[in-house]
Amino acid sequence: MERRYLVFIVLSLLVFALNFTYLKWAEQKQRQQIAQNPAQAVQADVKKQPGKANDEKPPADKAQENEEAAPDAGKKPDVEEKPDADKKPDAEEKPAEKAGEKDEQPVAVPQQWISLGSLDPASPYRMLATITNQGAALVRVELNSSHYLELDHRYGFLGSLAPADVPQGGGALVQVVGLGTPAQEAGVQVGDIIQAVDDVAVTTAEELIDQLRKTKPKQQVDLSIRRAGAVMKRTATLRRRPLAVIHPNKLDVTQPGKDDQIVDFPQPGIDPLSLLLTMQQIDDGPELGEKQTELKGLAMRTANWEVLQAGESEVSFRMKLPKQELEVLKHFRLAKVPDGTEDLDFPAYHLEFTIEIRNTAAKARTIAYRLDGPTGLPVEGSWYASKIERSSGIGLRDLIAQFEGGDPDEITASVVADGKGEWKGADVPLKYAAVDAQYFSAALIPGKQDVRDKWFTNIVPLRVSPLPNEKSLYKLTDVTFRLLSRRDLKVQPGQAIKHRFELFVGPKKPGLLENYPTAEFDSRSLGNLSGLVYYGWPIWGWVAERMLGILHIFYAVVRNYGIAIVLLTVLVRGCMFPLSRKQALSAQKMQELQPEIKRINEKFKKNPDQKAKAQQELFRKHNYNPLGGCLLMFVQLPIFIGLYRSLMVDVELRQAPLISDAIRWASNLAAPDMLFNWSAWMPDSVSQGVGFFGLGPYFNILPLLTVGLFLWQQKMFMPPPADDQARMQQKMMQYMMIFMALMFYKVAAGLCIYFIASSAWGIAERKILPKSKAPQQGGGVVATSPSPSKAASNGGPGESKKKQRERK
Repeated sequence: MERRYLVFIVLSLLVFALNFTYLKWAEQKQRQQIAQNPAQAVQADVKKQPGKANDEKPPADKAQENEEAAPDAGKKPDVEEKPDADKKPDAEEKPAEKAGEKDEQPVAVPQQWISLGSLDPASPYRMLATITNQGAALVRVELNSSHYLELDHRYGFLGSLAPADVPQGGGALVQVVGLGTPAQEAGVQVGDIIQAVDDVAVTTAEELIDQLRKTKPKQQVDLSIRRAGAVMKRTATLRRRPLAVIHPNKLDVTQPGKDDQIVDFPQPGIDPLSLLLTMQQIDDGPELGEKQTELKGLAMRTANWEVLQAGESEVSFRMKLPKQELEVLKHFRLAKVPDGTEDLDFPAYHLEFTIEIRNTAAKARTIAYRLDGPTGLPVEGSWYASKIERSSGIGLRDLIAQFEGGDPDEITASVVADGKGEWKGADVPLKYAAVDAQYFSAALIPGKQDVRDKWFTNIVPLRVSPLPNEKSLYKLTDVTFRLLSRRDLKVQPGQAIKHRFELFVGPKKPGLLENYPTAEFDSRSLGNLSGLVYYGWPIWGWVAERMLGILHIFYAVVRNYGIAIVLLTVLVRGCMFPLSRKQALSAQKMQELQPEIKRINEKFKKNPDQKAKAQQELFRKHNYNPLGGCLLMFVQLPIFIGLYRSLMVDVELRQAPLISDAIRWASNLAAPDMLFNWSAWMPDSVSQGVGFFGLGPYFNILPLLTVGLFLWQQKMFMPPPADDQARMQQKMMQYMMIFMALMFYKVAAGLCIYFIASSAWGIAERKILPKSKAPQQGGGVVATSPSPSKAASNGGPGESKKKQRERK
């Protein structure tokens, strides 16, 4: 029987391998056809989409269809947005109110890039922020701690240079160089033109990015640079790419499974940038419609603002609106860490962001503004990542808002993608609004001295990326929120309305979140951001927090979270030793009772009630509880779920390696171990990681070891079946292990380590426990051998009642 079972497994694996090989061959053939005739392939793709008309626009035009979601993607400065030719105006939209009319900005301002802070961990900053004067928008925020590095893209990092094509002479123009980047350390300056990387010619910005993607961290590259007509060489030592909590985001909706791509600069097809501002209404004029982007004559989201001042930690922008007799200023200031401060939870993970609207008219004005939140948070590990949600739906970038007197209220990315969802308390004063990823958040906190002050009339969930083609990818949707200010903000002549915010951009560490808002924002009134950390039901949170506390104590001693998880397992199993010992003895007793159970099954084969009654009598006589073996499982269940939630939530376990961060395998205990990449010969249906059989692009060995240990433990200690029904149940359990292997395949490596250590402990425990004596029946011992003569001589069931009385 065991041989037939092994043959079945081998043949099944062979069938799967042949099927995957065929699917991969078919996909490669289809790609070749698409490369030869892309137009025909696009038409075929449109026709095969269910519920779509054959004359629908191809996927390449999806960005235009989603103009209301991503209105500013790819806009050139100083050019007002034009409406889609195929798009009908909203019912509330009047021709004179459209944003498609020519902008009347009096002065053309060149585009500029400003960097604040540094990527040097020794600097007084926690991050490097890049800002552009196009829309006075926040482009990206990169954390400088070595604990927060990019996980999915592990090629060499030179710096986010915002490169641009050079029409004459070729090359990539460097538009920004951040402090502490390898480019800055190598002497690269703004205005340099990179013409070659390691003697490989670079003629466009895209070619520069492609060349850098072929490099590795710690690699030295020679850059050929043209500066002021002279050609020079610079050598840069590349590093691991830092994590960008906010960055330009690009989602390829035509290829399921392709998560967000690293984009170093705004370009056509990317989502709008962060903190874009425009006027919602001026005096009694028309109000900006929901699907409009600007009022008539304005281009505040797309035009280049004047840079008033720029320094290492702050920058100010101004836009004059002469026809509206207004002047709008935006100011960014990056927080610093005081000298000598070693507290990693010191609140310096924020930008202070100020909006100031001045009235240059000779009469009082009534104004309202519209402010969009941060965009482009990371969706790292989209093929395996899972985020604990407070509400229905799924997402890797969700929206959370907290209002006065309430708990944090969440709207998931998939709900926003479906065009649904609204905050229940949006009509009460806002404490904060955040875009929430699995381990990081970007939260905008109004700088109100009194939480009861109501700055906004509404907060609207907003989808800013194109809609993915498949619902299974809705969790990747890039979302943000839109704040609509009160419509009765009165500004006297020569005066200004000034609203100040804190934009927290950092890891979701409980100790850090408790410090936000900072003291100058009156945290006693506003509360804090600790609600961003969520473990699920209170009981799971209670268990997870205590397990994390113990785990962090072990880590402080051994400095390795893999070993710390093993020590936690030893502690848990050690505390549960009395229960596990009882379970083991119960299993032994069950094995010893098998002959008696078999006899009862044969005797009462045609009478189930009598059989059940006889078995209960046997169990009662020998003090055996059939449910005793389940007790350990019930006790371990909260611990298992608590550890699972810890790996999903605790940012300290993200990027924690089992051996070393220098190797790819098991370099992140909060992710699968990723032994090697098999996507080159696996079909996309498997390697994309979508669906039950979407295993992902990597072969993972730890889940297979986990299930293998489960099978070994089951084979070693499961009692032999007493009848055909029990035999069938055991076989079904073995087959279920294959199903379990698929379910476990994408779980975190840290969880696999816990199960492997727990299984090893269980096997060792059962091996060293002494064998219990067989239970006695009528002064004899129940036989463990099926021999009737031996059973009779030992006072077993084969012994007559007369002989039993004589022996007594």
